[in-house]
Amino acid sequence: MTEVATNALCASSLTPAHDVDGAGSQVTSVSRAKSVTSANFSNGCGYGQTLISRALRNRVQQVDAYSCAAGGEDSFFVADVGEIYRQHVRWKLNLPRVEPFYAVKCNPDVKILKLLARLGTGFDCASKKEMDLVMSLGVSPSRIVYAQPCKAASFIRYAAQRELRKMTFDNAEELYKIKRYFPSAELLLRIVTDDSGALCQFSMKYGAALQSTATLLKLAQDLELNVIGVSFHVGSGAAGGKPFVDAVRSACKVFDEAAALGMTLSTLDVGGGFCDDNFEEIAGVLGPALDAYFPPSVRVIAEPGRYYVASAFTLAAHVIARREVPQLARVMLYLNDGVYGNMNCILFDHQQPVVRVLTHAGRFMYGDAENSSGLVKASVWGPTCDGIDCVTSECNLPYVLEVGDWVYFNGFGAYTLSAATGFNGFNDKCDVVYVCSEYGARLLLEE
Repeated sequence: MTEVATNALCASSLTPAHDVDGAGSQVTSVSRAKSVTSANFSNGCGYGQTLISRALRNRVQQVDAYSCAAGGEDSFFVADVGEIYRQHVRWKLNLPRVEPFYAVKCNPDVKILKLLARLGTGFDCASKKEMDLVMSLGVSPSRIVYAQPCKAASFIRYAAQRELRKMTFDNAEELYKIKRYFPSAELLLRIVTDDSGALCQFSMKYGAALQSTATLLKLAQDLELNVIGVSFHVGSGAAGGKPFVDAVRSACKVFDEAAALGMTLSTLDVGGGFCDDNFEEIAGVLGPALDAYFPPSVRVIAEPGRYYVASAFTLAAHVIARREVPQLARVMLYLNDGVYGNMNCILFDHQQPVVRVLTHAGRFMYGDAENSSGLVKASVWGPTCDGIDCVTSECNLPYVLEVGDWVYFNGFGAYTLSAATGFNGFNDKCDVVYVCSEYGARLLLEE
């Protein structure tokens, strides 16, 4: 189901501004670029909210809970692809040296992947299915990094068949497998980082200890394998810039170890961990650190996921049941989506979604200031028979919601639909209604 609308902004309106000094040389005006882009971001975001509101209203008005077919009132997403476009421009302005390779696992929505592919991003894949999905859009294998340090042998063979050369490793056994099945692969040594402040930590599972990197490099050299660089990941949802700077410093040491062995490394993969709310903070320290520790000849890539998609998706869910609990002075609301569905991010991504009222008593309340606060205490539950299926044990709402009302959740594009299950027989393939608040994004999708 698709609804497309556009903003009057053109692609060129979101490019950096330049000034020319008296000597005729071109000088980048960073402050001007950011001010111009901030204004355009504001315009685009505002129009995006209008389009999202319209799409939500149109969809819920089409649903008659008293007569619709089974599942006709299922939860659904509204996605503004213009927000993806704005995030990409924002990335290019703040981290111009770093090439984004979008982490497909975060949200494999095909329309989003198509837009990112046409924007020129690379892709971080971790399985055959992800590789096939990205390459089905015409993306060259050279624009994919197989960022999985511990791979099935059959997947390594498949990568070789598809000539998908860039891949990570962090242990000796992986090198032996790669030597056997794909000896011409281009390898990135993944190192351990301090990800203790991240939402989701990976270093307990992946990353070579710095005490072992010289040994692994020597083994790769002895096996005549092609190590092209170093990768790291400071954890999904990093708390700030310091872990990135520390990891860049560690990666530089590994580059030095390789040089001592006569190896020339050419690529640094700074992984993911970028968020919408602290991106400028991270970019403000990561960019200078990269320039301080690595010459321009070193290619730098990254694996952002939630940064691109989190803010682009809004989830709407239907109130399917209600229980009064007088002894606790609260109500229990039951939705047709929960932690086994698109709200799995509560369990897996440590999210605490805010329940906002979308419709009540004939009122449409998207964007109303009072739609997520009030004197009514409620707990909110998903539709399955499992007691763990709890969206929130307590929240405050402006009204006692009724069966047939709708609620919504902002910022629901990351690690939501990608991990939804069909547990208990409930729908795991929600509709996505697309809107587009950027003209440049629309043009790219129409190519």
